[in-house]
Parts: sequence; structure tokens; C-alpha cells
Amino acid sequence: MQTSVVVFTCDLRLSDHPPLRAAVHGGEGRTVPLFVRDPAVDRAGFAAPNRLAFLADCLRDLDAGLRERGGRLVLREGDTVTEVCRVAAEADADEVHMAADVSVFAHARERRLRRALEADGRRLYVHETVSTAVTPGAVTPASSDHFAVFTPYYRQWSAHGLRDVLDAPRSITVPEEVGSAPLPRRGDARGASPGLCAGGEAEARRRLTEWLRTGVDAYEERHDDLAGDATSRFSPHLHFGTLSPVEVVHRARRVGGAGAEAFVRQVAWRDFHRQVLAARPDAAAGDYRTRRDRWRGGRDAQADAEAWRQGRTGYPLVDAAMRQLRHEGWVHNRGRLLAASFLAKTLYVDWRVGARHFLDLLVDGDVANNQLNWQWMAGTGTDSRPNRVLNPVTQAKRFDPDGVYVRRWVEELADVEGGAVHEPWKLPAQVYLATGYPEPVVSLAEGLDRFRRARKRA
Repeated sequence: MQTSVVVFTCDLRLSDHPPLRAAVHGGEGRTVPLFVRDPAVDRAGFAAPNRLAFLADCLRDLDAGLRERGGRLVLREGDTVTEVCRVAAEADADEVHMAADVSVFAHARERRLRRALEADGRRLYVHETVSTAVTPGAVTPASSDHFAVFTPYYRQWSAHGLRDVLDAPRSITVPEEVGSAPLPRRGDARGASPGLCAGGEAEARRRLTEWLRTGVDAYEERHDDLAGDATSRFSPHLHFGTLSPVEVVHRARRVGGAGAEAFVRQVAWRDFHRQVLAARPDAAAGDYRTRRDRWRGGRDAQADAEAWRQGRTGYPLVDAAMRQLRHEGWVHNRGRLLAASFLAKTLYVDWRVGARHFLDLLVDGDVANNQLNWQWMAGTGTDSRPNRVLNPVTQAKRFDPDGVYVRRWVEELADVEGGAVHEPWKLPAQVYLATGYPEPVVSLAEGLDRFRRARKRA
């Protein structure tokens, strides 16, 4: 009887999973669902406590879903190529299925795995990536291998047909002779954020159904409302693949309306960054478009960066975002943009310092979206206005006018009333000193002048 192996990576779901569907059909019912905890992936930056805790939820949920269908998840630890070949040999599998990915690491892993399996007389089938709605490279401009501007990309992306959503398999039979390492538990990840959300496909699908019913209609109007927290919060589930972006787009379009259209546009932004990184993999660590910045260094810059990490810059909205990040392992997108602008432009500290800190904490920490969003705000990426600077006070008055978000996260200012919370230094001296809140690390005028002079010299 023919047996197939399906290798899960960043696609930890049973619904709408083309490699799984192909493996079940190719294996005539005998399929090994395999996930490999590879130390090389951890060394590449994955092994942040928040992502490990969320991963544990996802793997346990995936195993539970497989057991409902008569199967189970096989977990191995070690080099992916070695472990996949070992499992294929134990199961006497003829073929291995997995999804493509865009990173340099994923491409190198695929080449190694193909060579190793072919040497054993087995075949590797790599399916289109399941972490995007539209495959990177499927839409391109006439004069380049990728789009560097979002709007024309979005027009073609919107016109590109999406494949149909695949149902989860009804039954899966896993060969008894293939053993598994114990599944991890959330508590194994020491140092995870106390407010970290739950992972797993069951939770993701519950949230999707609920949000499309109650939240998406108001998305266009409320997505920047920091206090209202009106975004979908799907990013961790899209990152780990517990939600299919193809299914998300299909279902949102069925709801229809301006809110759904605005939400689908955000899904397209994820795909946009992935097609940029697929074409320009060096952008994960270097400037996509260099501005020849000579970023600040030395003790003062290091102290400013540490104040930023700790949420003690003296600018309440920046600090609220950074404290939410630490507590939840997630932060509102408007908060991410503001925090990135403040570090890279107001403090003029290398964007890579901030990107590294975000990857250390974000449960949805994704190389393509994290690095390229940071570059967009730093002015070294695809932004057509590379010298734009977000003013944290102006942004606060616009997106948190009553100070609800700031008081939620900056406890020193919890008793300051209304919009005064955004400029606490304007309070009477005795009141301001009593809060214990720090003075601004730099005046906005000084930071703006320093940035403009630096860019002009560059």
C-alpha cells in the first residue's frame, strides 16, 4: 500500500491545505502528518518565547484535529532533511509533500530535501505557498520581477483569480510504526507574554466566523481606533497558517461592503511584502533602497533605544504601544507604525534594532512583513515618501482622542483625564512629577531637525 508524508511548516491547519490533500490522495489513505522542530529554524530567530508558546497551542490543536479523523501528528526534533528522510524510510513512503515558502532558508531547505529524497528513490512534491492568497510572482509588472509600489500591485492582485477552498480530509490513517516525540505545552515556553492569545486552528476559525459576523462591517471606519481595538487580530493565525488567507479573502468578499474591501486590502499588503522578499531576499537584513544613513551610535543612542524598548520615551502613545507589545506579544498596527517612526526617525536609530526587538516579542513575527514594514517606516523600503515622520502627539490626538488607549497601558497616567494624557509635561509641575512618568527623551523639534540634517548629508 502506498504511503505519503506531508511536512507541515507555517501551515498548521487541516482546512484548505493542498499539500495535505495531495498526500492523502497519493498515499491511498496512509499518510504521515509530520512537523519537525528544527534547531536551525530556532537559530534563525524563530525561538522567541511568544512564538514557541503559540506554536505549542497550534501543534496540540492540529494533533487533536487529526485524531478526530483517525490519525495523529508526528513530531520530530532535529535537522528537517534528516528527520523527513528518516520518517519516510520508517513509513516506506514513496512521496513527500510540502508547501513552498519565500525565504532564503526555505529555498535552501527545499533543495537539500529534494536531493536527499531522490538519493533514497523518493519524490518531493512542493506545492504553491499556502501562506498567501496570491502566490509570490503570480502577478508582476511588465518591466520587473516584482511590484515595488502597492497600489498597482493591489489592482492586479484583486483581478487575479483565487483557487477554490479545499475541505479538510474526512479521515487519515497514520502507519503505527512511525513514532513521535511528545508534543510541547504552552508552559514550556519560559518568558512568554502574560496576555498572549491562544493558538490553533479551532480558535482561529471561531474568531474568523465571529469577526466576519460582528466586526468586519465597521473595519474601514474603525481600523485605526486604538482604544476600540477594532482590528481582526488574525495576524498570528495567518503567520502560523492556522487560517488560510485564500479562505479569509473568499469569506470576506462574500460578506461584501466597504469594511470587507478595506480588510481584504490588508491581506493584500501581506502578499505584497512576500512578493518583494521573494524577489529581493537581501531586504530581510539590508536596505531595499539605501538612503546611506549613518545611524546614531554610542551610549546616548543605546540609552534612547532602551527607553524605547521599555516604553519610557516620555511620549505616551509610543510608550503605550511598546508596553502592549511586551504584555500581549502583539500590538495594534497603528501603534507599530508610530513606534517604528519614532525609533528610526525621531531617535534616528537603525531600523534593524527595532525590527530585532519586534521579532523577539511579536507572536506574529514574520520576516517579510516585519522587516519590510520597518523599512517602509524607516524610509529605506518601498514607501514613496521616505522622509515622512509620524508625530506621536498629533497621532495620539487623532487616533486616541480621549486617551483611553494610553491610560490602558501607561499606568503612571491612568488618573490623568481626557486628552491631557497625551502631553503630560503640560500638566502643573506638581501633578506631572507625581505621576512618575519620564520626561521626553528628546523634543520632537530636535528629533525632526536631526533626522532632516542626517538625511540631507546622506
